[in-house]
Amino acid sequence: MRATGLARRLRVRLARVPRGSIFRLALLYMLLLAGSVVILLGFIYWSTAGYMDRQTTETIEAEIRGLAEQYRRSGLVGLTALISERVARDPVGASVYLLVDEHFERVIGNLDRWPSEPPDANGWIRFRLREWGTDHTDEHEAHAQVFLLRSGLMLLVGRDVRDLEATRTLILDALTWGLAITLALALIGAWLMGTTLTRRLDAINQTSREIMEGDLTRRIPLSGSGDDFDRLAAGLNRMLERIEALMASVRQISDNIAHDLRTPLTRLRNKLELLAAALPESSESRLLAEEAIADAEELLVTFNALLRIARLESGSRRAAFGPVDLVPLIEDLAELYEPLAAEREQQLDWMTTAPAVIVEGDRDLLFQVMANLVDNAIKYTQPGGCIQLAVEVTDGLARVRVADNGPGIPPEFHERVFRRFFRVDDSRATPGSGLGLSLVQAVVALHRAHIELSDNQPGLRVTLSFGRLAQ
Repeated sequence: MRATGLARRLRVRLARVPRGSIFRLALLYMLLLAGSVVILLGFIYWSTAGYMDRQTTETIEAEIRGLAEQYRRSGLVGLTALISERVARDPVGASVYLLVDEHFERVIGNLDRWPSEPPDANGWIRFRLREWGTDHTDEHEAHAQVFLLRSGLMLLVGRDVRDLEATRTLILDALTWGLAITLALALIGAWLMGTTLTRRLDAINQTSREIMEGDLTRRIPLSGSGDDFDRLAAGLNRMLERIEALMASVRQISDNIAHDLRTPLTRLRNKLELLAAALPESSESRLLAEEAIADAEELLVTFNALLRIARLESGSRRAAFGPVDLVPLIEDLAELYEPLAAEREQQLDWMTTAPAVIVEGDRDLLFQVMANLVDNAIKYTQPGGCIQLAVEVTDGLARVRVADNGPGIPPEFHERVFRRFFRVDDSRATPGSGLGLSLVQAVVALHRAHIELSDNQPGLRVTLSFGRLAQ
């Protein structure tokens, strides 16, 4: 199981790498380095091979000048004598000579036949040759120039450039391996750089998620290197300390106000109840006293809701989390609210697609949240309407759906209804403080779940999505 979990985390990390800006930056760095290496190695190859090619051409031209001078002084006899001398002195050397008649029959030289490749406009020709007079079958590249002499004779003077060809191959192999090694080292460096930066950013993101979940004591870890990331983390930690102090101050003030006002409100309600009990039942003063009691009760409910939301947003109740089966929870909820729905001539249906749907959470809080949603659905659905509860598992998530066919909520208000004290205009005449959905959202955030409002056509559909525990 542990190895499987590690493999899964590794696959997730590897799948996330190509989409990250750090990977793209490292890839750009690798491409720039590879481009620079290609340009540098290309220049080295061009300058080295070009220099050797120029040297070969100059050598051929020098031999041609010597042969031309001998031909001018001694004619064809002197030319053939000089070629014969050079071939005899070095029969298998790098120099290439061939004198042929008008039928391309060999007169003298160290080639056995005239090349089949045609020369260019300047008389230069590149061809493949075998060493004349030997048993070798390996062919080599040669570079030569062709001259037309008197009596239809043709002279070819050139060089066997096998050494140049071997040097070019050696240089290309060296450049190829150098480029491959450079790219491999650049890729390793880019991967190491990306991994290091990703690890630092993951630490910041993980701390940010934990803070958003309510743990304001979390701080970004420092590596101790004193680099830019450490300076950034230190600045963010100072900001978080200031935010924590301000939040603690605001929470303390809110709690003090709620506690301080709840006590006199409770005494006021008790005194109003005593006053109402002392007044005649049919008197107008008794009715006014009862209305004042209802207002005081509504204020107490509001303050209690604010205190609950503050405690939930602090994340302090996660310590009581444990496995919760949503199926019996929904059954209890339907059994509790079915009489109220029947009293309002409404139909309350529920269904589940699995025998057990286990999530991690606080059962009391989850029951309170779903009771709040069902109570709202009953409250805002007209008599004769229908409320549906469902528990299902889709895409690996446990989902609880509460749907009705009442007036619903306009789409533009789907995000705003979670604000404290916000109420849609059509519902302002209905009793309530506008804190119900704020409390729902606080509980959902505490459970790291997701809430979504959608159109039920007609009515409203509320979907809660939870991470499901393995059974």
